[in-house]
Amino acid sequence: MNREIAVLATKVDMILEGIRRSEEKSDVSRASMHRRIDEIVERVGTLETGVVSVQKDVTEMKPTVDDVRRWKLMGLGALGVIGIGGAALGVTFADAIRSLH
Repeated sequence: MNREIAVLATKVDMILEGIRRSEEKSDVSRASMHRRIDEIVERVGTLETGVVSVQKDVTEMKPTVDDVRRWKLMGLGALGVIGIGGAALGVTFADAIRSLH
């Protein structure tokens, strides 16, 4: 009977040792997971700060971009007027030269 108790005690000790090792592995795994989550939280915070900065820059640039677009349209309109005026002037000169001949 003592031998059976000793065998049972040994088995219980082995089970307890297995549980202890499993808990140690779990602790290491959880610590690693928490470390990665902390890194991700930090990276997301940095990303959010960058996005806010970019949004602010875009908001500040929008009036300038709108002005440039307006100037471009005004320039295209002016080129159209100059083109029409040039064509009319060319026709007038052509008629004047024809009538001189």
